[in-house]
Amino acid sequence: MYTIAFHFSKSGEMKYISHLDLMRLFVRSMRRARLPLKLTEGFSPHPKFSILKALKLGVESMCEEASIVLAAPVPPQEFIERLQQQLPKGIAITDAKGNFN
Repeated sequence: MYTIAFHFSKSGEMKYISHLDLMRLFVRSMRRARLPLKLTEGFSPHPKFSILKALKLGVESMCEEASIVLAAPVPPQEFIERLQQQLPKGIAITDAKGNFN
C-alpha cells in the first residue's frame, strides 16, 4: 500500500459544495485520472480516502488536508498533475507527500 497525503484549497463557487459531495468529487476525479486506487475489501468496495476536517457549507479554505491509499506508488508531482486536470475550477491541489505503508 502507498499513501499520499495532500493539501488542497476550496474557493469561489466550490465553497457551496457539501462535504459529502466534495468526497464524491475527489473520488470521481481520481478515477478519471486513472490513479491506482486501493479499494476496501467488503460487500461494497470503495476507495480508502479521507478528508481530515469537514468544512461548513459556504466556507472557503486555502489549506485543507486529505489522504488516499493507492495500490501502486505514484510520484507526488505526477499525482498532483493528473488529479488537478480532472478537478473543477475552485479546487486546487497545493502539495502532496507519499508514504509507503
